[in-house]
Amino acid sequence: MKRGVLAGLCGAAALVGLMLALNAVRQEREFRRLVAAGDAALASNQAFKAIENFSGALALKRDSMLAHLKRGDSYRRRGELTAALRDLRQASVIDPTATRPLELLGDVNAAMGRYEQAAVDYRRYLTIDDRAPRVLYKLALVRYREGQTALALDPVRRAVALDDRMLEAHYLLAMCLHDRQRDAEALRSLARAVQLDPTFAPAREELADLNLALGKNREGLEQLDALAALEPARPDRLVNLALAHARLGSADVAIATLARAAERYPGSDLVGIARARMWIELADPGGDEIALRNAVEAVGPIAARANASSEALTLYGRLLLLTGDVENSERALERATAALPVEPDAFLQLSLAAEQRGHVDIARDALARFITLAGDNDRRRVLSARAADLSLKMDDPDGAVSWGRSAIDPARPDPALLATIAEAQVRLGQLDAARATIADGLAHDPAHRALLALRRKIGV
Repeated sequence: MKRGVLAGLCGAAALVGLMLALNAVRQEREFRRLVAAGDAALASNQAFKAIENFSGALALKRDSMLAHLKRGDSYRRRGELTAALRDLRQASVIDPTATRPLELLGDVNAAMGRYEQAAVDYRRYLTIDDRAPRVLYKLALVRYREGQTALALDPVRRAVALDDRMLEAHYLLAMCLHDRQRDAEALRSLARAVQLDPTFAPAREELADLNLALGKNREGLEQLDALAALEPARPDRLVNLALAHARLGSADVAIATLARAAERYPGSDLVGIARARMWIELADPGGDEIALRNAVEAVGPIAARANASSEALTLYGRLLLLTGDVENSERALERATAALPVEPDAFLQLSLAAEQRGHVDIARDALARFITLAGDNDRRRVLSARAADLSLKMDDPDGAVSWGRSAIDPARPDPALLATIAEAQVRLGQLDAARATIADGLAHDPAHRALLALRRKIGV
C-alpha cells in the first residue's frame, strides 16, 4: 500500500515538474516572440507598438536586462525621456557590465540638457571599454555644450585617434581648438572634415569665417563660393559671399554677386534687402543719388507687398527720407512699426520723418519707444535729451522735465540740456527750480546764451 502511494506521489511530482518545464518553455518562447515583434516594430519606426511588445515581454521576465533596455530605447525614440531613464537605469542595475544601457542613459540625459549627468554615464561606459570612439565623441560633445572646452579636448582627440574618418569628431575638435585660440590646428581639423565630406556645410562655414578672420581672404572666399555652389537653393549663400567681398573692399564684385543673386532668386527679400543696404553704404557719406535710387529700386517692390516685413519697410522708409520723400517715408515707417516682429530702428526713423513733417507728437512717442529698446546708456541719454526738446515743442513741459532729467550725465552736465529743463520749469511756474537749474548750467558755461536769456526773463 505504502509503495503504491509513494509511486503515485512520485508520478504526480514528475507530472508537475513536466508541466512546469513545459510552461517555462512556452514562456521563454513567448518572451522571445514578443522581443522579436518589438524589434520589428522599432525597425518600422512604430515605437508605441514596440513598447507594447517589450512591456509584454517584461510581464513574463521582470528581471530581463534586454527587455528593459529595448523598451527604454523605444521610449527614447518617442521622446518620453523620463520613462526612458527609468527603464535604462533598471537595465544598468540588472547588468552593470552592459555598455549599451550606459550609452543610451548618456544620450537621454544629454537630450534633457543634463550634460553633467550625461558625462557621468559616458565615463562609466568608458571604464568598461575605453576604445569606443563614438562614446568618446559624445563625452566631448556634452563637455563642449557645458562650455568646458578644456575637458572636451582629450576625449575628442582620442576619438579622432581611434577613428580618423569620424567627420563629426574632426569638426568638434576644430570648434574646441578655436575656442582655445589654437586656430592653426583648428584649420587643419576643419580641412580634414571637408576632405572626408566635401558637402559638409558647417565645416566649410567655419573654414570661411576662420580664414577671413586670420586674413586668409582668398581661402575664405573660396569656401563661401563653394557653399554657394553646394547649396544653390539658398540665397543667403550668395549674399554672404557678396558681403564678404564688400568688407574686403571689392564693392564692384559684391554688387555683381548680388545682381547674380537677384537673377537667380527673383523676389527674394533677403537679396533685395542686401542689395539696398549695399547701395546705401556706397552712397554714404556723400549721399550719391544714383546709389540711393538703386537702393530704392532694390527694396521698393518688397516694401510694396501687403505682408512686407518690418525690416524691409524700415529700410525703404529710411531711403525715402534720405531722398527727400518725407511724406511717403513716414507712411512706410508707420507700417514698419506695426509689422511683427518690429525692427527697432523703425521707431527712430519714424521719429525723424515725423519731426520733419511737423508731427511732433508722433515723433516724440516713436522716439520714446526706441529709447526703451536702446541698450547703451550714453545713447539713451542723447536720445532722451532729444525727447525733452520734442516735449517742449509739443507744449508738454512735464514730459520735457522728465526726459531732460533722465538725459543728464552727472559727470558732464550739458548746459543746453539744462536750458531745456529750465524752460520747461518756467512754463510749469516752478521758478525757484528754474533758477537753480539755470545757476547749475551757468556754473558750467557762464556765457551760455539760452541760460542767460532765461535768467533775464525770470529775474534773479
